[in-house]
Amino acid sequence: MKHILIPTDFSDNSWNALEYAVCFFKKVQCTFYVLHVDDLSNSDIAANSFMTLNSKDKFSVKDKLNNTIDHIKSCCPNTSHKYIILEEYGNFIDITRKTVEEKKIDLIVMGTKGASSLKATIMGSNTGNVITKIACNVLVVPNNIIAKKPSKIAFPTDFNLFYTYPILNSITEILEISNAKLEVLHMSQSRPNFTNAQVINKAYLHDYLKEICTESHSFENILGKNIREAIVAHIADNKIEMLTMVAKNLNLFQQLFFNNALEQLSYETTVPLLVMHE
Repeated sequence: MKHILIPTDFSDNSWNALEYAVCFFKKVQCTFYVLHVDDLSNSDIAANSFMTLNSKDKFSVKDKLNNTIDHIKSCCPNTSHKYIILEEYGNFIDITRKTVEEKKIDLIVMGTKGASSLKATIMGSNTGNVITKIACNVLVVPNNIIAKKPSKIAFPTDFNLFYTYPILNSITEILEISNAKLEVLHMSQSRPNFTNAQVINKAYLHDYLKEICTESHSFENILGKNIREAIVAHIADNKIEMLTMVAKNLNLFQQLFFNNALEQLSYETTVPLLVMHE
């Protein structure tokens, strides 16, 4: 049983994330926790007193959550899927982290506004904070993506990390569920000159993938002056339908997703991004 958390603000972005997750895990037994976090000031307790405020807004939120569940059940009926609504008030990151721990969440799925600058939309706020501050796998879904399983998944890496069991297990699961081909991508400005550690890590990953998916993976080296532009071009040219990365790989992650000056995530995405934590 997979436990999946879908934060929602009732926008098209969050609905698309829910729909994508339900489609992706169509053949997997799942419990989906649909979470709405509102400001503490909107709860039914005023300041430090016990004075009850007008509860109209509270019931309105619950109505919206229930309507969301009714809608997804109608669009995507599945006896293997269970839905639980959660309504919370307070700090979004604190509540999300608490929910991940209490509900034993395996994956958080969140939406973005797609190819528009993520820095200006959600990656600089809630989604970016979830990726960097909560130790849980996160699937970021652009709003313009059709809900379907990917046929090609790219895994950018610099081979500087040893691939631990949680990372390899996450890769295995995503490949088993999607039946997709995996492209392991190394990007560099010139012909790579690997260190001994990189050679060992690459060989270990190669042996692992050869064992679990002999004919459905490949290793590619991409040359380009700009790492970010190189991966964007590769996604478009090779019809990549999902990107997956290790959150701990801070050096490569920063090159692809962070604006060093602003310290904000600023990558423009056109495909779902799975960020894996150990």
